[in-house]
Amino acid sequence: MDNVQAFFAIFQPIWTVVVMIIFVGISIWAWRSDNKASFDEAAHLPFDDDNDLIPRDGKTSLKEK
Repeated sequence: MDNVQAFFAIFQPIWTVVVMIIFVGISIWAWRSDNKASFDEAAHLPFDDDNDLIPRDGKTSLKEK
């Protein structure tokens, strides 16, 4: 039992540092200005016009790709 407790005593601070580094990395990636254009495009996807999915022959089925 002492070996397990010793393992967790060592593993817990290491895991905390690893998760914090991952969080900081994702935060830096998300706030980079290089990603602004793709994030803006993704933010407007729900508002895009869906008329290209409706066939022009008046039927209600979706157009096959």
